[in-house]
Amino acid sequence: MTRKPIIAANWKMHHDHFTAIQFAQKFSYLLDKEDYERVDIAICPPFTDLRSMQTTLEADRIPVALGAQNCYWEKQGAFTGEISPTMLVKLKVSYVIVGHSERREIFGETDEMVNRKVRSVLEHQMTPIVCVGETLEEREAGATQGKVLGQVAEAFAGVKSAAVAPCVVAYEPIWAIGTGRNATPEDAQETIALIRGAVAEAAGAEAAEAVRIQYGGSVKPGNIAELMAQPDIDGALVGGASLDPEDFARVVRFGA
Repeated sequence: MTRKPIIAANWKMHHDHFTAIQFAQKFSYLLDKEDYERVDIAICPPFTDLRSMQTTLEADRIPVALGAQNCYWEKQGAFTGEISPTMLVKLKVSYVIVGHSERREIFGETDEMVNRKVRSVLEHQMTPIVCVGETLEEREAGATQGKVLGQVAEAFAGVKSAAVAPCVVAYEPIWAIGTGRNATPEDAQETIALIRGAVAEAAGAEAAEAVRIQYGGSVKPGNIAELMAQPDIDGALVGGASLDPEDFARVVRFGA
């Protein structure tokens, strides 16, 4: 099976809605029709940028999917400061990042919370980008496999195989996020192959073959081609390099 690559931008807490519009317009001029056909592209801005990005992408007919960086699992209610999946659907959000290490490490999200978010995102016909990854201490202790495979199993617990197949998983070693360090392409491939095996155990071989698995962690124009040459790496979740339209366009055009 040929899996179409997906390159997603995670802007984190960067860009206000004015600079987001400027980014989208400049970025659209840096790619051609073949680029958009070859790769699925998603941009996940802060919540305050979503409406502006939606209208800009639609008005300028830019074939880029809109993503959110997080959401709560309830449809509505007394949850001050949270954003519901129904709100995101109204803004035509296609992808939702779930379980990013910063959500887990800084805001205390547990595997159970990640699972509830995955199921809620799927229930609302959006696609979760499920983040998994280990700390430097876990890596040095030889605990990468146990940590990452456990996160995969918990994230998809109770999710039907047919629903898992269109999902995206992002392997982001925590020690490589924003540090300038990154796993070698061979290291990334080894762990991502294990993740595909974990998806097979959780949802069956057909789902594992279909699910797209990204690498994230200091991805930039200079290393994307080597990463994408690996057989199980289907794309990238890009942080810092996605903040500049020219850099992100170069990542999207890997090998072109």
